Amino acid sequence: MQEIIPLFPVPFMRVSGALNAHLVKALVVHFSRAADRTNNTSPKLSHTGMLQPRDSPLLVDAASAITSHLTDFGAAMFGERLAWALKEMWVNVLDTGGHQAMHNHANSFISGVVYLTKTHPSSCTVFMKSPGGTDFAFKNDHANVVTGPFNADKWVSPEPTPGDMVLFPSYLMHAVPPNQGEQRITLSFNAIPGGFDSWGYRISFNG
Repeated sequence: MQEIIPLFPVPFMRVSGALNAHLVKALVVHFSRAADRTNNTSPKLSHTGMLQPRDSPLLVDAASAITSHLTDFGAAMFGERLAWALKEMWVNVLDTGGHQAMHNHANSFISGVVYLTKTHPSSCTVFMKSPGGTDFAFKNDHANVVTGPFNADKWVSPEPTPGDMVLFPSYLMHAVPPNQGEQRITLSFNAIPGGFDSWGYRISFNG
């Protein structure tokens, strides 16, 4: 008998309709105009400054809808239902032809994206293996190779509907390919727990 056991998988959560249509529309109207900061990745990518839920009643409502999912996802990552806080939030506006380079998020444990407008299939978020540390020096890669979870370099997330949200570990590398569709607006965020306890060694984080 043969058995393949997937050791140490990376968790990824997709939540359909995390934010309701009314809140999604209000966030687009209010914050797309505030996305006045350019990004050196692409001249067609802009974003707001770092925001806190207290900055707007709309963000308070968004944070309320997001937080329960953070608790669930955090339990999958760390084995305990911890109290989670949104460390920062920001809105990204990606115009036609714009892209976002591969990156991850420092100083946080869970990161997420809420899709506020329709996303063209060309600009679905792509998640990638870390560029170093665990791969063999040689690679088997040609037309006849069948790509699976153990040999893939990247994974393209499913096409989202406005209001959908994804959560992932902050260390996970991700990017957005060139957008071939209409303007794409997302709400991104980072989250931290109240703290960790490792057999009596405790560390606290201030949200």
